[in-house]
Formats: sequence, structure tokens, C-alpha cells
Amino acid sequence: MCGIVGYIGNKKASPILINGLLKLEYRGYDSAGISTIEKTGLSTMKDKGRVKNLYNLPGIDNLEGTIGIAHTRWATHGKPSMENAHPHMDNSKTFSVVHNGIVENFNELKKLLIDNGYTFYSQTDTEIIPNLIDYYYKKETNNDNFKFLRAVKNACNTLKGSFALEIICKDYPDNMIVVRKDSPLVIGKGNGENYISSDIPAMLSYTKDFYLLNDLEYVVLSRDNAKFYNDNLETIEKEVKSIDWDANSSEKGDFEDYMLKEIYEQPKAIRETIGSRINKNSKCEFEELNFTKEYLQGLNKIYFVACGTAMHVGLAGKDMIEKLCKIPTEVDIASEFRYRDPLIDDKTLCIFISQSGETADTLAALKLSKECGAKTLAITNVLGSSITREADYSIYTHAGPEIAVASTKAYTSQVVLVAMLAIYFAETLDLSTEKISALKEELLVLPKKIEKTLETSTEIKVFAKRIYKEKDIFFLGRGIDETVAKEASLKLKEISYIHSDSYPAGELKHGPIALIENNVTVISIITDPKLVKKTVSNIQEVISRGAKTLVITNQDVDTDMFDMVIHIPETCTFVSPILSIIPLQLLAYYTSKEKGLDVDKPRNLAKSVTVE
Repeated sequence: MCGIVGYIGNKKASPILINGLLKLEYRGYDSAGISTIEKTGLSTMKDKGRVKNLYNLPGIDNLEGTIGIAHTRWATHGKPSMENAHPHMDNSKTFSVVHNGIVENFNELKKLLIDNGYTFYSQTDTEIIPNLIDYYYKKETNNDNFKFLRAVKNACNTLKGSFALEIICKDYPDNMIVVRKDSPLVIGKGNGENYISSDIPAMLSYTKDFYLLNDLEYVVLSRDNAKFYNDNLETIEKEVKSIDWDANSSEKGDFEDYMLKEIYEQPKAIRETIGSRINKNSKCEFEELNFTKEYLQGLNKIYFVACGTAMHVGLAGKDMIEKLCKIPTEVDIASEFRYRDPLIDDKTLCIFISQSGETADTLAALKLSKECGAKTLAITNVLGSSITREADYSIYTHAGPEIAVASTKAYTSQVVLVAMLAIYFAETLDLSTEKISALKEELLVLPKKIEKTLETSTEIKVFAKRIYKEKDIFFLGRGIDETVAKEASLKLKEISYIHSDSYPAGELKHGPIALIENNVTVISIITDPKLVKKTVSNIQEVISRGAKTLVITNQDVDTDMFDMVIHIPETCTFVSPILSIIPLQLLAYYTSKEKGLDVDKPRNLAKSVTVE
């Protein structure tokens, strides 16, 4: 969940490192630091708080080194502090390391090092790594060019858990070593320079050519070269991949916050996701997939496995696949999936959804599914991410970089992609119906309807001013609308810190209604024409107990009954979650702004959860 950046070239490293950290701050923002190799040896500067604090550190403008590493932290071991901030150095100040991940056996390794005379100054698991490298470095008897690499490799062999590492050594001022295991790391190839990062957006303004690393691949970087080695330190070849993302898409532009920009980018993102896959007069195309009618007919179950917002995409997918394809479908939280001995075999298709493609729990669940014989399909936004390289098949949203921690355009783009996947399955099974034709037509006009839905922002701002001081808010829905209620509740709590819960509207009288009292806010979504009367009846139950009500709907309801009604365009029920969530994304945004909070970087959260 931390962000790491590295640079080796002919320019001053420090401005490039700090600029990269600023673009990665959505990965963690409780402390930051950089290390460079100067003429006098290693220099390390770090501080508690945001990346911008580095600009105020004495002497940072005097750094001249052209090789360096940097880190922005999301605390796991040890509270946010200057001592716990990365980079960390060994006792002799020979090595400096930044680390993304968790070392599970750090207490055991720390004892080994203390027994061998090493002293520790932080509470982090990371501090053992430079000292462990130094420990093996001093054991080396052969003082050749591979001494540094062997020490790193021997240290990594003792680590249990996940790690992405950048290491510099004062004895090797023209080299950097990087390695990863279960944590993201990519290398950007420049002209006489190389860039390293945990995420591609941090480097898009410098290069679009990248090396994508697999687990336990070691890279020795120089200014002009990158040499790759496997876990046996045998030379391996790597192909450069070009990533066609616009560097400007990682900037805020005229918007005050990334989240608002990304909310308004949803029409464009969905157009990109649809691309040329949907045509009213031909079948939905997925060239990446080769599922046959016989394979799909032989399935006993489909699983959607994901975390957080991506899991809510799975809930929408379950509704579409079961109704259009008649295949039993389950949705599982990735962190629970692998520990409950799920029933998986070669007649199971497991679909894994992750915006970053690096979500640790989802990746672990994917590996388990493959071991059990299931086919695996990844849905993500990031080309070459870990999940896509593990899965049998991968399909992409092409939504462009999403920087705000709270997901908006990635969510709606994923729902669109799952809708197209359901169409593809149904057409492969020869189950084409009027429903599928209608769904195709709705997908093609969806971007225009989203643009219309975004016009509700003025009304939403008014309601945000009414609720921003509240402590508890409830969301209700039935059927597909309950899925939206879950996502809306998550968005609100993520960035406004207001406690919110979501419930199926029919479950109110089975317990939650005990929490409804005078002036409590209840927000309801009503888009399924078959469920309007039932849901309205449930809302009347909370109104009679004094609740304030907001209704998001595209149905004919009595507007006088509720405190506020937001009307959205009509669409088919399958894709209604894409339209109905947009006013609620805006509500979370404007509520947070009313409270004066940092919308893009909510407390305790990071964009990519790369630790279990």
C-alpha cells in the first residue's frame, strides 16, 4: 500500500523522486523520504506527514546525486513518525532500502541481527532488510561485481511475506538493485536513464515504455541498462511493453480534486471501455477470450471474487449473469474466500475484479482457484498488473488512471465491462433475447445518460449541506438497488467519515428500524419498476419515525412524500447501478468538502491494498 519511486540517470534525482512520490501519494501519505548517493556517500532525508513536507527539509535543495530511491508510507509496523519513515539504512550506512509489503518473520530476523551486534532505531519490519543485506554482504569473500546482488538475493531468501524493494549501496554508486514478491514494481525505460515505481502513473510524464517484473526477478540497473536475473541469478530476457496512457490523465487539470475530475470523466471512461465490443447488429466481441458454448454449458458455478468497491461490481455481475445466462453465480469477499475452503473444480469459472490488479487478497484467492483446477479471468484497469499475469484470461476497462483513493470511474467502467461479459456469455450460449438487444442499446447510449445524470450536482450540493454534520446515515434498496446502496454507503464513509450502513429495504423491520429516530437521514434508490411499491412502502416506515429522506429514482414516485427526490434517466435495470450511483458519488464528495476534508486522501486508506 506504500508508494516507491527510484531513478538512475544523468539528472538530479531528488526532484524526480519527489515528483514521483506526489503522484503516488494515493498509496500512502503518513510519512515520506528519499535517499540519494552523493559524493560523500548515502544521504537520507525523511519526515512525518505528506510528501510536500520534504521540500522544507534543510539541505534537500543541495542534493546533487543522480541515483536515488524514495517512499511514501501507509503505516503497518510502527506509528507514523520520522524514525519509522522510509528509506531505512543499515548500521554502517552502506545500504539504503525502500520497501512496499510486509515481512512476516521480521521478529525472528530481528533477533538474529541483534544477536550479531545490529541495533534498531524504528518499529518497522523494513529496517531489518538493509541490515540483513549488510549481514550477508560482510560474509561475501568474493569481491566481484556480483557481491551486491548476491547479498540482496541471500537476504530476500530469508524473508517471508511480500516485498517490493529498491536498494542502493554506497560501494556501487552506478547501480541500483530492485526485486519484487507479491508487491507491484515496474521499471520505466528512458534514454540513458531508468525509472522505478510501484505504479505506472508516477512515470508517465517521463516514459511510456516499461519492464513488468514477475516474483523474485532481480534487476541490476545502471544508467544505460537493466540486467534481469531469476532466483538462481541466471540471466533472463525481458520485453519492453508500451503503455498507452496519456500523462495528462494523471493530472487534476481544472478540477479542485482528482475525485471530482474522475466522476466527470465517467462518460469518456465508459466509451473507452465499450470501445468496439458492442454493436447492435453483431455479437459482443472479446478477442481475449475463447470460451466455447460447451465449456459454458458445463459450468456448475461462476464466482466473482473481489474486495470493497470491486466486490460491489461482482454483485451487479451476479444479477446479470444469472438472469441472462442462467448460470449459478456467487460473490465472495477475497479476504474470506481462500480461508473457507470454497467448492472449486474444473467446472468452476472464477472471475477476479481489481482496479489496480495488485490487490493482495484477490491475488491470493486467484492462485488458490488455479490450484483447484478452475479457469480464472481477471477484470482490471492496469495492463501488465500481477493479477493479469497470474490469470488464465484478462480483460481491461481502459478507464485511464484513477488517482483518488475512493473509486468512481473504475467502478462504473467495471460494471459496464461485466455487463458486456454477460452478453458475451449469453450469446455464446445462443441465449440471445430481447433483453440482450435492449441491454446493448442501453450500453451504447449510456455515456450520454451519464452526462445528463451529472447535472444533478446542484441538487446534491444542497442536500450535502443538510447532512454533513450528521453521525449516522442509512441507505436502502431492493434487488439491484441494494447493491448500489452498499457502494453508496461505502463511498460516504470512506471520504466523509460519517458512519453509514446499507440494508435491503425489506430487512428494515427485522432489526435496523430500531435505529431510526427523528431527523436521521435515510437515502433510498428506486430503479426497478417491479419493486417500486415495495420500496416506497419501506420508506414510509422510516418517514413515520421522523427520518429525513432522499430518493434517487428513474421511476414515477410521489415526490411530495420525500424531502428530496433526484431524478435520473431511465435505463434497463441491468445497468441502472451505473446511473444511480453517480448522484451518490457526488453526495459523498460534496459532504466531505462541506466538512473541509481531504477528499482524495482519506485517513487510514490507500488506493492499492497490496498487503493482506
